[in-house]
Amino acid sequence: MKILAISDEECPALWDYYTPGRLNDYDLILSCGDLKASYLSFLVTMARCPVLYVHGNHDTGYDRNPPEGCDCIDDHIVVYNGIRILGLGGCRRYHPGTHQYTEREMRRRIGKLSWKLKRLGGVDIVVTHAPPAGLGDAEDPAHWGFESLVKLLDDYHPAYLVHGHVHTSYDHRIPREIAYQDTKILNACERYVFEIPDRQVPLKQMYQVIYKTRKPPEHHTGMILH
Repeated sequence: MKILAISDEECPALWDYYTPGRLNDYDLILSCGDLKASYLSFLVTMARCPVLYVHGNHDTGYDRNPPEGCDCIDDHIVVYNGIRILGLGGCRRYHPGTHQYTEREMRRRIGKLSWKLKRLGGVDIVVTHAPPAGLGDAEDPAHWGFESLVKLLDDYHPAYLVHGHVHTSYDHRIPREIAYQDTKILNACERYVFEIPDRQVPLKQMYQVIYKTRKPPEHHTGMILH
């Protein structure tokens, strides 16, 4: 499965200078936050795949006008093409505002998902706005990462954690990819492409299908919300 991860900065090649068919090769688009709702709506209209997103700390307008045709996965786990995807948006609280959390609050959010994680046998991709502490974050309080995300990696060993928040334009030395144990941590600022093999898992009746891909019928697959 070929995945386009995006965050923080709208990509001119995918919006202002978009050419038809440019998004056809992607099986899934993941937004890590701080992007215009109209941008996400444009992408899901032009692409032949779902757009899943979490909130960034600047996505206050989503509450009134969310991205049309896209699915918010904050505090949820979805299964798509057999891949288990967990969404945890927001950043460390550094001033009053929405989509900001203390370390304790983020730990509680993860704790509320523990039963679902165990039922599914873990998670393959974690989608966040802020990075884990010490793994792609920055020194200023607004861009500190979460220790609780590090523990999540220690406990469940996902293949990928994809985040935004730390713009690569801040410093050319900011890495796009960091290896931590069994996990690759990806900074999706503007855009980053990666691939992960599909997994075959049985669908249980308790699951709720919330989306069908726009690919030809032989490729249609359900997306499952937990």
